[in-house]
Amino acid sequence: MKKALALLLLTFSFSCQYLEKKAPSEQELLNQQIKEINWKEVDEYPSVADCEKLTDAAQRKQCFFDFLTATIEQKLAIDTLATMFPKLDTIEVRVTILPDATLEFNPEFPKDSVAYDTIKIDSILRARLIGFPKVNPALKRGIPVKTQFVLPVIIKQE
Repeated sequence: MKKALALLLLTFSFSCQYLEKKAPSEQELLNQQIKEINWKEVDEYPSVADCEKLTDAAQRKQCFFDFLTATIEQKLAIDTLATMFPKLDTIEVRVTILPDATLEFNPEFPKDSVAYDTIKIDSILRARLIGFPKVNPALKRGIPVKTQFVLPVIIKQE
């Protein structure tokens, strides 16, 4: 019995080193957190004042994209794009929202777009989209971040 007790005591004294877990360092914890973050997704999409009242994230996102598309189409409808380029019915616009809430608009044309004067369309687009309503930038962990997406904008034929 004494031998069994001594053996048990000896086993506990040596096994304690296996139970001790070293606390991870601050850098290790930081690296682990960074690996867990999905950098391709934002926590909150960009938004405008009209969409702020919605609580559902999907509805808020859809509201923002609908607002953005409708505003761009409305600003381009007063121009002569439809008469200058009658075969052009849709423009793909790359919208970039920077962390300081500024917007950049760049049209994207197919590689075989020699039929259109891309420089003229680009200048018309930039001129018409000045004075765009205020857009709140996207948030990632509470920090404003740059977002970019492509919107198909329909040119109204009159």
